[in-house]
This record gives sequence, C-alpha cells and structure tokens, in this order.
Amino acid sequence: MTSMFGILRRAVTPGRKEGRPAAPTRAPERRQHNLFEAAATFVAASVDDDEDRMDEASGWVSPEALSFGVGELACRAVIALARERDQSPETVARTLLGLSDG
Repeated sequence: MTSMFGILRRAVTPGRKEGRPAAPTRAPERRQHNLFEAAATFVAASVDDDEDRMDEASGWVSPEALSFGVGELACRAVIALARERDQSPETVARTLLGLSDG
C-alpha cells in the first residue's frame, strides 16, 4: 500500500527510486559567519596587524554589518572595563582614546 507521503515525495523528487537517497542538487554551501564573528576576528586581526585575516573577516559580512559589529564589540568592551575598573563607561572610553576628562 502506498502512503500519501510516498506519493508526494515521488512527485517532488522525480526519478528517485524508493530506498535510494536523492542526489544532491547543489554543492554544499560554505559556513556562514555572523557579524559578531566577523567583528571579533577583524578587531583581533587589527591588533595583530594581520591584514590577510582582516581582509578575510571583511568578506564574511557586508561593510555595514561589520561596522555595526565592531561598534557593538567596542561598547561591550568599554562596559566590561568600566565594571572591572569601577569607573564610568565615558571615563574608560576617553582614557582608552587618550582624551582628557571632559
């Protein structure tokens, strides 16, 4: 007895014989990186002056997404340092940039 699912499966995969897996229709996609992975890699590569790795990370996401990710990483880093130092985020940010207390 043929089930309704079997009939539908054969309809959407023509030429497929029962019990045999369908042949892949396209090459496997390479792993997608999210904007935070790209930002972390980009910033770490910048610190190490590794232009090849910076270029690689830049290709993982759009320039806008990378910029957003780098900004988010900066915010999180300043917050973490501010908590660690028991200072305000503004004080930490200005100190990191070599600015006078405003």
